[in-house]
Amino acid sequence: MASIGNPAERAAPSFVVDAGTSRFMVRASATGLLSAFGHNPTIAIRSFTGEAWFRPEAPEQSLLRLVIDPASLAITGDVNDKDRREMERTMREEVLETNRFREIRFEGSAVHAARIAEGIFRLKIAGKLLLHGVERALEFPGNVIVGEDFLRANGDFSIRQTDYAIRLIAVAGGALRLKNELQFTFDIVAHRRKEGGHAQA
Repeated sequence: MASIGNPAERAAPSFVVDAGTSRFMVRASATGLLSAFGHNPTIAIRSFTGEAWFRPEAPEQSLLRLVIDPASLAITGDVNDKDRREMERTMREEVLETNRFREIRFEGSAVHAARIAEGIFRLKIAGKLLLHGVERALEFPGNVIVGEDFLRANGDFSIRQTDYAIRLIAVAGGALRLKNELQFTFDIVAHRRKEGGHAQA
């Protein structure tokens, strides 16, 4: 696996993640009384930064770094305000423990890459995910579209909360319990970094 800290790899064009135009979501499946009413929470990851290194002529050398602020996770969808407030408080204070663990981080590189069409690639990324103070290997596929000044990547992956020492906690007075597996989907937009260290808008 290539190292993100390798200066030779950094010679590849650098693209800076634009969280404002990107979409990063978590879908949880629920059990319990409220699950019968469609209470399967969708969680938006609001604040994250990152950078990708990518060369179309050598996509197998691609690198990715992403840092998420766990306190920025917010419940979306059709949930009443009272349940939303309790679910977000529980998520931050008891599940993610954001006062203790202030960032979620992923660093990885391509282990497989294939060109599908001009400017369109299929990659498999493997690396390490740091979540809730626990670091574990994570591998997932993704699609990448690259232009002169932008890069866009989308895909999905899943994790088990207990793999990261996260307790499975009930909310809404015990009427809603989340299953162990969480599904993540991402549609990440990044802009090429200008010389001098600034990304193009």
